[in-house]
Amino acid sequence: MSSVLRFSQVDVFASKRHMGNPVAVVHEADALTTEEMARFARWTNLSETTFLLLPSTPEADYRLRIFTPGGELPFAGHPTLGSCHAWLEAGGTAGQADQIIQECGVGLVRICKNAQGLSFAAPDLLRTGPLESELVADLMLALGLPADALIDHQWVDNGPGWCALLLDSAKRVLDVRPDFLALGTSCLGLVGPYPSGSDSDFEVRAFVPDMGVPEDPVTGSLNASIAQWLIGSGRAPASYVASQGCVLGRAGRIVISSTHDDVWVGGATNTSIRGEVVF
Repeated sequence: MSSVLRFSQVDVFASKRHMGNPVAVVHEADALTTEEMARFARWTNLSETTFLLLPSTPEADYRLRIFTPGGELPFAGHPTLGSCHAWLEAGGTAGQADQIIQECGVGLVRICKNAQGLSFAAPDLLRTGPLESELVADLMLALGLPADALIDHQWVDNGPGWCALLLDSAKRVLDVRPDFLALGTSCLGLVGPYPSGSDSDFEVRAFVPDMGVPEDPVTGSLNASIAQWLIGSGRAPASYVASQGCVLGRAGRIVISSTHDDVWVGGATNTSIRGEVVF
């Protein structure tokens, strides 16, 4: 017997409509099986599709499962903000006045409303430290970059398995044309600084070919972990704006702010599609 569920598609990290990263959100999806979720995510063919569920702990306001076309993720940033937007728009009410608590694969994620729209508190890193020298060499070869383009490198894994390369400029990041086959199973982020006085402080790109997402338009989880790395190492100020998606014709803007022990990652969210989906 088929079921009909509420559906939203939310554009995240862009104030201008249809210029950010869309996430497909299925509401009240508790009755769906994992295979049904995975099949629908392959069908939408977006970088992520999410499913809103009842929480399994009283501390959370809702539970979220996140799928790429290639599999399930324990955490992702733009689906977190887009799904929270859809949950609130559908009448969701948070248990706390000042924040929403999302339950997902990495645990509980705090989300707040602010002038930028919604922001999430970056989860703790699961892996950090410099990349292995052999991996760095392989990545640089796959990206077609000379050795002097690289400033630093780091594991910045908060769930998806991110590693990151800091390049010498935003232009260098934008000019990269990767060999996706050579990247293999790497979940790779690139970041490079813009000149002083630019509209954005850094340009970011994200490559996840093994999960069916050769290049992600705008990536909250990667920006979160890069911010933890750059701010923690003194390479970035406590607050800054990152640009992502230019190469793909998008205009993603990610607002980073660091307060006390938290790094907050925020941006605009706008519903582009409302309707129903049949399973």
